[in-house]
Amino acid sequence: MFVFFGGLFFLLFGRLLSIQITGQAEGRPMAVMAEAKYAREAILQAERGKIIDRNGELIASDTLSYRLIAVLNEKATEKGAQEPRHVVDFEKAADLLSRFIPMEKSKMIEIRDKAVANNSNVYQIEFGKAGRDISHETMLAIKEAADKEGVTGLQFIEDKKRFYPNGNFASYLIGFAMREEDENKKVSTVGKMGLEQTYNEALTGVNGKVDFKTDRWGFILPKSEKQIVAAQDGMTIQLTIDKTIQNFVEDAMNQVDEEYSPEKMLVIITNPNTGEIYAMSQRPSFHPSTRVGLTENWLNDAVQNTIEPGSTMKIFTLAAAIEERKWDPFAEFQSGQYTIYDKTIRDVNRTGWGRISFLEGFQRSSNVSMAYLLERMGDRTFIEYLKDFGFGEKVGIDLPNEASGIILDINPSERLTTSYGQGSTVTPIQMIQAATAVANDGKMMKPYVIDKIINPNTEETVEDHKPEEKESPISAETAKQVREILATTVTSAPGTAKKFALSGYSVGGKTGTAEIPKKDGPGYLSGDGNYLYSFLGMAPIEDPQLLAYVIVQQPKLEIGQYGSDPVAKLFTSIMESSLKYMNIVPENNESSSTVPISEFIGSDSSSAIEELREQGFSPVLIGEGGNVISQYPQKGTKMNKGSIVLLETNGDTTLPNFYGWSKKMALSFKMLSGLDIRLNGDGYVTEQSLSEGAVISKDDPVVLQLLTPADLHTPAPQDEEKEEEIIGG
Repeated sequence: MFVFFGGLFFLLFGRLLSIQITGQAEGRPMAVMAEAKYAREAILQAERGKIIDRNGELIASDTLSYRLIAVLNEKATEKGAQEPRHVVDFEKAADLLSRFIPMEKSKMIEIRDKAVANNSNVYQIEFGKAGRDISHETMLAIKEAADKEGVTGLQFIEDKKRFYPNGNFASYLIGFAMREEDENKKVSTVGKMGLEQTYNEALTGVNGKVDFKTDRWGFILPKSEKQIVAAQDGMTIQLTIDKTIQNFVEDAMNQVDEEYSPEKMLVIITNPNTGEIYAMSQRPSFHPSTRVGLTENWLNDAVQNTIEPGSTMKIFTLAAAIEERKWDPFAEFQSGQYTIYDKTIRDVNRTGWGRISFLEGFQRSSNVSMAYLLERMGDRTFIEYLKDFGFGEKVGIDLPNEASGIILDINPSERLTTSYGQGSTVTPIQMIQAATAVANDGKMMKPYVIDKIINPNTEETVEDHKPEEKESPISAETAKQVREILATTVTSAPGTAKKFALSGYSVGGKTGTAEIPKKDGPGYLSGDGNYLYSFLGMAPIEDPQLLAYVIVQQPKLEIGQYGSDPVAKLFTSIMESSLKYMNIVPENNESSSTVPISEFIGSDSSSAIEELREQGFSPVLIGEGGNVISQYPQKGTKMNKGSIVLLETNGDTTLPNFYGWSKKMALSFKMLSGLDIRLNGDGYVTEQSLSEGAVISKDDPVVLQLLTPADLHTPAPQDEEKEEEIIGG
């Protein structure tokens, strides 16, 4: 016995000595085993990047949501606990939950039964998609109902949900992202469409973690060091889209959709001087949070679909003829029909208008006039101009899966039909790019929608997109002459675009009526309304600040209505609202009271303020004074007397009285000052959270409440003067 126990002792002693010397047991390091037993890790969730408009207004971001869990295992309830922490009556719990989440009671019981069948000791279950993305309000409602009805064992885990505060807003451009579970049961937000999908990698953040040590019961050990790896939020994508102009587009499209129920609609609004897209939308459309309205079409029609443009293509046929010096507006031709080989084309009224001038032919949108222009300049020369305008190849916009279209160039009849927009195909974004050359004095600008990509963790700008000029086929003189002719389609008696006239602004453009190819065979659709109606227009025509392409396909027309009616309603509503929002002074207001703004950058702010007051403006200082480092509006902008002019200097900013300011001016103040100014609503400022004269830092939020003139209450008699000031601002 002595030898036996002595041997055991020496064996145990040798084992302990071996572990002490080597630090290993069974070939595994003891320190690592201890670390694995007591080390814990908490995940710090990164936020998916925000998508914001050109002024920093929110378009898409992460928001707090909850995930629902039902605890089934009785071990979750400790002995002596006053209330159960597990579900005691699952049928009762399922009945309650079916009132708040989109899942039937029977389906919940089926999920529970299947989980228990696979594992009799299952601890908890979830309810798939129906149990995720639960709002804070719904979570509180479920908890309140559970307390009242005695339902136990329901728990909520904080989670992230993609939030689209503007609803149906540029949906095919922005796209959507949703929570998905991968093969490892890891749930994350994944972009499925639009910018959310294209920039999914940039928008997806990197989770952080906290490493710490616990005892056997899971409590953090005292004095144990935490190792924190901070989460890296996803990139912020700032668009060229202007939220206010986009809302003008969405509202106008909703009204036209309700009145005419077209098969499709598309609107693109651009700054022709830079190529920046201010708004882009289509119908049918959908709500990105719920996907309600999403059809089998997942394509952004502005970029990924092609169309036969119809007579809007005549703008570029005209431009080519003028550049080639083959345009004589007063020369005459016989309208009605034109035959080339075995193909005869006709004007819209079949018989024509007799012998008319080329200028009148363009105003009437004569197809035959285009045929005679091709004779003058040569149809192959014309095709080369179209290629130089960018047709037949991608424009290179920063959006995915861009189509290129096809310019038919096999025989003379194809080149002829292309001259008035039939047969060949284009993308709407190609039409926009080509039209910038006309609107921008011969400088053709590449369209783009991404302004900047910003790293929110460092505030570093990762990408900064700038206007990009492309080689243009026409001169400034040609562009100006084309604009003058486009204006006559609106102002002349035979013009086809008279209903596109704007109140207070000169406009020029070209209407289009294109045939629609049949989906199931050769040929085109026929019958009333079975056309693609469009307008490519710009304003003010002398110096265009906005370029718009509007398409309405197959509207439901009543007797006496025309296909151009819904197109005109879209164009005029959007353009008038947008030009006023941009502080473009209406031409009928340009009188002795309209004064161009001088250059004040580099000047002393005191002298600049004095000069502005002498000219009748209302200067507002941003900063403490000194040299002016920037101003708004820019030099040369014509403004009515009494208008606000912002002057930025260095130093802290004293808050002005924002009452009556337009949203555009308030956003400009926000951009120049860098202050945390939050705008609620549209129109004009009626309230501000901090009073005039307050000196604040960039961390102090200021809330401005805005109302449109239509929403403002009828003022009391003593307030009439102030009400006029708001609406006139």
